[in-house]
Amino acid sequence: MARIRLFLAAVFVLAAASATQLPAQSAALSSPLGWNSWDAYGLTIDETDFRANATVLAGLREFGWEYAVIDEGWYMQNPFGSKVEAQKDVWDANGILIPSVNRFPSSASGAGFKPLADWVHAKGLKFGIHIVRGINREVVKQNLPIAGSSFHAADAADMTSPCPWNEENWGVADNAAGQAYYDSMLRKYASWGLDFIKVDCISDHPYRITEIKQISAAIKKTGRTIVLSLSPGPTQLEHAAEVAQYAQMWRISDDHWDGWTFEHKPGAGDFPFSTSEAFDRLAKWVPYVGPGNWPDEDMLPIGWLGPHPGLGESRQSRFTPDEERTEYTLWAVSRSPLILGANLTKLDSFTRSLITNQTLLFIDQASSFSRPVEASSLPGGFENARVWRATINTPGARGYAEYFAFFNLDSKPVTLRATWKELGLDDKKHAAQDAYTMDTSKVSKDVSVTLPAHGSTVVEVQ
Repeated sequence: MARIRLFLAAVFVLAAASATQLPAQSAALSSPLGWNSWDAYGLTIDETDFRANATVLAGLREFGWEYAVIDEGWYMQNPFGSKVEAQKDVWDANGILIPSVNRFPSSASGAGFKPLADWVHAKGLKFGIHIVRGINREVVKQNLPIAGSSFHAADAADMTSPCPWNEENWGVADNAAGQAYYDSMLRKYASWGLDFIKVDCISDHPYRITEIKQISAAIKKTGRTIVLSLSPGPTQLEHAAEVAQYAQMWRISDDHWDGWTFEHKPGAGDFPFSTSEAFDRLAKWVPYVGPGNWPDEDMLPIGWLGPHPGLGESRQSRFTPDEERTEYTLWAVSRSPLILGANLTKLDSFTRSLITNQTLLFIDQASSFSRPVEASSLPGGFENARVWRATINTPGARGYAEYFAFFNLDSKPVTLRATWKELGLDDKKHAAQDAYTMDTSKVSKDVSVTLPAHGSTVVEVQ
């Protein structure tokens, strides 16, 4: 445990340095940890609610949680409007979206999000926002000038590539005017103190590589360290190497919600995406995980989702406690970004215990590599189970550690038993310490765990 505490302290020092010293392309050297407003507030988050959640997040800063992200709709005067016209988007004289003052009063007098970002930074956190790629259609209609250039909005618009599920924007053209538009946008947002930007309708349906490149280039020009997160998924594996050149996070599934399984009609995609589907999806992306590149299985819809969640009615997450723990464990051991979706002002004790488990955070942040154990090497009894292995450093190195996460995908309890050799280690005897109970087994050549339906645990090899 002392090793874990020392590591987390080192992570915080590195994170602080990255915010002020490292170039933009050095963002997200470890998997991002934070909170996003979508799962609890949908389009409706306002300044009061954001500050309340960020204050709770600041209380979790000692565990590594740092990004406070306002998701879609912060520029809408009326987020409850049923149509774009009724939502009343707000932009500046150059067509760049700005916060709606009636919801974010500190943005008055052209201040934008700078006062709020300054407040976030004073709490030791980092500030993020969401945008949908493109340029507002009304801005194009008015043909507003693009700041810092001789171009106008109509020069930058690509009317052949709107977002198919969002009627606000046209796409941005792959030309000098389009680059100038994104340059002006990121220049403004960087001046507010932006640390994280989630860009939607860009990594799949459709995959819009021209705009990914433009936004990445615009971020670099600001000279500020800003994490670029792409959405929605599933980003296709064939784009993995390319997207990794330009972004630090990219979604590998469609929107994930609080269900162990969801039924999908043939040809209808995988929305909403369930926990049971995530095991095989994450396994495919293992080769692309590493510093500055984090395949993203989406936010964690755990805890209280309300008052206006992005899908469905207000509710306590529909996961059972065992399913919630399994999801969190899988995201951590696979080193997916850990972005909380809960309303943090109503954080329950069980969810808090998960997100402050130092062993799981250590695995997510410090693993040299992690991967699923091949099913073919496992003995009988693992037919409805999965095992992931996470390694810290390499055998013989100082600080070397091995962890195994066991998952029961079955709807009934199971006892899983395997030798350390079958799991990929040596044929020697080892003890195993449970990361949740901290109980340590007797020294043996095998390990045995009993798991409830949809349950999981993690052991450290002693």
